Amino acid sequence: MATEPGADTLSESAGEESTPDEATDLTNKSVIKATVILSELGRHKQGITVTELAQAVKITRPTAFRLLLSLEQTGFVDRVDNRYTLGWEMARLGRLADPYAGAVARIQPVLDEYARKLNETVSFAMVRGDLAYDVIAEASATRYLNVSLYVGETYPMHASATGKLLLAQLSDNRIAEALPEKLERYTPNTITSRKALLQELQKIREQGYAVIDNELEEGLFVVAVPVHDLAGSVVGVFTVNGPVQRLKSDQLPDTLDQLQQGARDISKALGFV
Repeated sequence: MATEPGADTLSESAGEESTPDEATDLTNKSVIKATVILSELGRHKQGITVTELAQAVKITRPTAFRLLLSLEQTGFVDRVDNRYTLGWEMARLGRLADPYAGAVARIQPVLDEYARKLNETVSFAMVRGDLAYDVIAEASATRYLNVSLYVGETYPMHASATGKLLLAQLSDNRIAEALPEKLERYTPNTITSRKALLQELQKIREQGYAVIDNELEEGLFVVAVPVHDLAGSVVGVFTVNGPVQRLKSDQLPDTLDQLQQGARDISKALGFV
């Protein structure tokens, strides 16, 4: 198996010594870094160089190379020339696993907690591509009038808070490639112009959250915040869903604060904090 030029000059050893403060920490830092690398590789179907990968996940290049070499030997990573991709073993294991069961088991208690705190329905969507997501879990409040987004459903990108939040992660050029100039109307408030949508997405980038206000269905108000992994990439979206007259009120800033804390709690539950 070929090795990258200069690999034999790497000074970083495979074994990382623990500090006294880490002595009771049973997690293996190298394993955690390896999983972060695999997650990042999943975002680059055409491959990525070790230097680009190290920069993306914020680890040193020697560490990235050492982990990639180990993962390549076990089939979890493939390499063509100097570009790395996910390997055949990842594909094999992926076919055996339920994609969301483990995640739902971890985050459901968090959703239940925030449904009680906010007294509204909350949902979590898992990102599965630039323009794709799945609503995989939700929790309802004790109110008689609740709004459910239905687990397993997907919604139009331009007329859902989750969709808008994901679009905001993309460049305007990528959005122009993916969406037509004229967008489908669902209510009188739906954004139907790509130009107007791009203006809305810039606002979302600046404020860090997205809303829909009577845009998918009249009377529906949704606030969405991102859930990040260790590399800072958006892996999911946490939303609160309710009637306009309840959510669009003076309490909205406090609701947003709680929602953002909930996103951090979900990230922690998924092992990203």
